[in-house]
Amino acid sequence: MTLPVVAIVGRPNVGKSTLMNRILGRREAIVEERPGVTRDRKEAVAEWQGSEFRLVDTGGWLVGGDTLDVKVSQQSERAMAEADAVLFVVDTVTGVTEEDARVAAVLRRLDVPVLLVTNKVDDVNREPSVWEFVQLGLGDPYPSSALHGRGTGDLLDAVVAALPAQEEPAPEPGPMTGPTRPGTEGSDDGGGPTTDQRVFSVAIVGRPNVGKSTLFNRLIGDERAVVHDMPGTTRDAIDTVVETPDGPIRFVDTAGMRRKSRIDQGTEYYSFVRALQAVDSSDVALLVIDATEGVTHQDQRLAERIDVAGCPVVVVLNKWELLDAEQRADVTYQMSQRLAFIGDSVVLKISALTGKGVQKLLPALADAIDAYHRRVPTRRVNEVVAAAQAAQPAPYGARILYATQGATDPPTFTVFANKELPQPYLRYIERRLREAFALGATPVKVRVRRRAS
Repeated sequence: MTLPVVAIVGRPNVGKSTLMNRILGRREAIVEERPGVTRDRKEAVAEWQGSEFRLVDTGGWLVGGDTLDVKVSQQSERAMAEADAVLFVVDTVTGVTEEDARVAAVLRRLDVPVLLVTNKVDDVNREPSVWEFVQLGLGDPYPSSALHGRGTGDLLDAVVAALPAQEEPAPEPGPMTGPTRPGTEGSDDGGGPTTDQRVFSVAIVGRPNVGKSTLFNRLIGDERAVVHDMPGTTRDAIDTVVETPDGPIRFVDTAGMRRKSRIDQGTEYYSFVRALQAVDSSDVALLVIDATEGVTHQDQRLAERIDVAGCPVVVVLNKWELLDAEQRADVTYQMSQRLAFIGDSVVLKISALTGKGVQKLLPALADAIDAYHRRVPTRRVNEVVAAAQAAQPAPYGARILYATQGATDPPTFTVFANKELPQPYLRYIERRLREAFALGATPVKVRVRRRAS
């Protein structure tokens, strides 16, 4: 079922993100008491009295300004045009401004319901001030306080009443809502086939200004993220589900991650936290590196953080078209030296700006997802472990008696041994399992259980 869309618009710093968080009942959007914090369109599903709708937070709409302001305003205008209803948020304390009047003029031309939200009405003494906004020509205002929740119930009642009726589409035979994971076709105990309903998530991470948002827009085929050559343009993690030949994939664009010692703003700190959360909850991470700058120390740190999160990584060398032959050879050497610890990760050399090489990304993601969910028969696991022990016995009389795969996401193997196995030997067994089952850069976990021989 396609949910109706409600866009929250207005000039900067009137409380749009605070209102979004209030409606959702959680801190979804980053909020700070200064203009310009929100830049991209942030979407989330909201519910009120049994009715669901997609809520879209936007950056502040401004006339003029620099190039970044223009791009943010364009994102806001697109949200207005695509919405089924619009919440136009104004600041009751400040009163009607020229920017409010300009936004109202745009909204009056729309053929969708527009609800005028007079925010920051924290008590009854401010209620008379809301009638000043009637001059905007958008009907009676809805007094509210997004910070304290005052009046939001009446506002949501009006939102639900203004939305078009939702119709449930007829079910299609044999729906598939995600790629089929290997091993889910059937089970060893005779169970029937299963369908995986989970949408796979891909986090796009990297340092500021390496081209993450450009790549995100290229992948989803839409300018959801504001792209600018100023570092730190993206403030929050924004995501979009894209239908691919292998099923739906959720791409998550994250803020650029810098060293903690250089994070000196509250907004940037929360952006950093959201980016880490996106990595921790994703199935695959795309580590975007600016090829013109090479593999930096911060790129190494980010790769380590992704490795700790336990999700496979695909390395994307962006801006590859700007390098000559000597520079390309140098970057390739840096990859082998500075990122050797991430194993056989796929390395793609692309141009997010022109789209060159981006077509290789989806097949690489499909392979990574396939390996991440791979299920190996117990017989094959024991054959590989037996061959590994025959080629290189464990020290101190230790011996693996039996092995099995206990879990997927990522592949997790349990080995039963008569003694404690040294870490170097466990890494050897992990490498043999990885090579035998073509697990590539997918994290592999090997757990040891003691059992008497």
